[in-house]
Amino acid sequence: MEVLADGPHGCSNTSDAEEDRNSDTDFGPSRLGTKEYWEHAYQKELESFRDIGVVGEIWFGEESMSRVLRWMDKAKIPEDAAILDIGTGNGAFLVELAKHGYKNLTGIDYSPASIELARNILQAEDLTDITVKEMDFLNCEGELKGFDVCIDKGTFDAISLNPDKTKEGKNLYVQAVKDALKDKGFFAVTSCNWTKEQLLNRFSEGFEFVQELPTPSFQFGGKTGNSVTALIFKRVHGFS
Repeated sequence: MEVLADGPHGCSNTSDAEEDRNSDTDFGPSRLGTKEYWEHAYQKELESFRDIGVVGEIWFGEESMSRVLRWMDKAKIPEDAAILDIGTGNGAFLVELAKHGYKNLTGIDYSPASIELARNILQAEDLTDITVKEMDFLNCEGELKGFDVCIDKGTFDAISLNPDKTKEGKNLYVQAVKDALKDKGFFAVTSCNWTKEQLLNRFSEGFEFVQELPTPSFQFGGKTGNSVTALIFKRVHGFS
């Protein structure tokens, strides 16, 4: 399995001044925020998988999956919990979740090539009872509901880099997570573009902060920071 280490392409903000990173200012537009970029990337990975069996990149590396799985163990998330992988990509996290014993898994992505790649990989792993759907999370029109856990590993980052309607996209994303989760359901988000403070601000209404997961740190200009932020939230009703 080819691994993409922490701090992958798309993480363009890790060296900015801390005070800038604590604001909620939009980033400059990037092709990493476009559907065309990801469709092209996953089409290439699909061809590579068919030709030589290479799974492709794992967003943020394998450790990004392991830290969420460790939290799920400690939180005693039951094996029959309904789990949604938002922006599933090649489905690698779905494979790891299934190997960990979780049985009620759904992965979505707006890239048709991503979904085809994920289905091929799941089939190769003999994991045929996992649901994968081609779906735009920002426009799912109420189709996603009743999940105990929603997991995002870079999808909110990509939405934040979209050249078109970035603010609207972020607002739609927050509402989509609210709609997808059950009351007291958990949201695990991993980001390399947003700090803990920014994510706490973004998910302040309708969510309760649970904990921050340990991630790699770095020192720059006499200050210590994290190249990746991983937070756990709990859905609390009372906010629409």
